[in-house]
Amino acid sequence: MQIVQPVRISHVLTEKSKKDLQNNFTQKKLRLEQECEQLLFEQRKLERNMSDHRIEVANKIQKEIKNRKEQQHQLDFKLEQLSTLPLGSELVEKEVDALVEVSIGSKWSTLTKEMTIVIEDDVIIRIDR
Repeated sequence: MQIVQPVRISHVLTEKSKKDLQNNFTQKKLRLEQECEQLLFEQRKLERNMSDHRIEVANKIQKEIKNRKEQQHQLDFKLEQLSTLPLGSELVEKEVDALVEVSIGSKWSTLTKEMTIVIEDDVIIRIDR
């Protein structure tokens, strides 16, 4: 029988991964800025065409813009934190689910221990259990 167990994925910070993360965060910030500009354009366009629901449309669009601006501030914070991290630090990226084989006689405490896969420059270097 198999059960699903969460597995944490961690990355070791190297020069290459640090540059990749910085580029990734910067690209996301630029995309969010473009989305804000597009939303403002759409707002102006809709305000000209929809006189009845002008306030509702403006409020919804402003809410979306505010959401994207908050995401940009979060990315700024991540970039700032990334610049202070020393090389060799382990960053938790995400959690994935893994199938674990369970059979009669298996030691439950061993099966339910938290598992971590550590990756350095796209290569798995360690599996901790």
